[in-house]
Amino acid sequence: MRQLGFLLLALSVCGLANGAVLKIATVTPEGSQWMQDMRAGAKEIKERTDGRVQIKYYGGGIMGNDTKVLGKIRIGSLHGGAFTPVALQALYPDINLYGLLMMFESEAEAAHVREHLDKRMQEGLEEAGFVSFGFAAAGFAVVMSNTPVRSLADLRGKRVWVPEGDTVSYASMEALSLSPVTLPLTDVLTGLQTGLIDIVAIPPIGALVLQWHTKVKYITDIPLVYTFGFMAVQKKAFYKLSPEDQAVMRNVMTRIYDKFDKTNLVDNKNAKEALVNTGIQIVLPDAEDIARIDNVMHDSNRSLGEKGMFSIELYEEMLLHIKEYRDGNGAVAGE
Repeated sequence: MRQLGFLLLALSVCGLANGAVLKIATVTPEGSQWMQDMRAGAKEIKERTDGRVQIKYYGGGIMGNDTKVLGKIRIGSLHGGAFTPVALQALYPDINLYGLLMMFESEAEAAHVREHLDKRMQEGLEEAGFVSFGFAAAGFAVVMSNTPVRSLADLRGKRVWVPEGDTVSYASMEALSLSPVTLPLTDVLTGLQTGLIDIVAIPPIGALVLQWHTKVKYITDIPLVYTFGFMAVQKKAFYKLSPEDQAVMRNVMTRIYDKFDKTNLVDNKNAKEALVNTGIQIVLPDAEDIARIDNVMHDSNRSLGEKGMFSIELYEEMLLHIKEYRDGNGAVAGE
């Protein structure tokens, strides 16, 4: 009966004679440094729990897009995933607050806010049914395109990619009178190849790993959207582990995600240089136009919070921490 209970868990925990197997899906390509580190962590967890907890990763997006992965978690054929905030936005809307368009001006500013709010975000995820082990920054998403984008006018009439399920970004694009096209992450490369989409926003490291850079010619150098990723394991499944095994998994995976949080930003800067070396050109945006977009986004973001798309109280708190950082660093807060 104990083994049957594990089989029925919606987190991909299967009861086996030698313990629990957590099946985790990710779009991270096999062979990448990220996947190597994740597999090293799985090996350590297995050793430290004497084989009671094993993690089986399905990399390279072979389990499908986020919607499919979450569906498989619900029926028990998967036990968790490595996600971006959009994937769990419907379950916990506040997880996408960091990713509001043009919210942060620098990685240091975002880090300051995260010192105050990351724990709250993790608690919110757990209340929504998923245990996480920390957030790994991926750097700022930048505009990538086949024609130079220096102003809002350059975006008019272009098909701009918005991640599947990202209702906040979709609303932001509409506020700017743009033409958003919704696609899952796994379909974006094909969308660029076929002309279904003209413009994407992604950190350089992501574009390099996913090979999107092979289908674009320009990068607009502006910190558009702060991005991060995390592993989420279904809460019911995680708490079926013994307290001692839970502690081991938290220790190992938190350490790995803390490492990702630091090294990803360095990797992202290196990736940007690598993209330039492939012939992709850097475009500088029009400062006045960026200021106008920033004002539109400020009004749009507040409106979305007031409509209940995320906690307006947490949004206001985030703005206070941003102002606190900018005041302390001699900058003028734009709020």
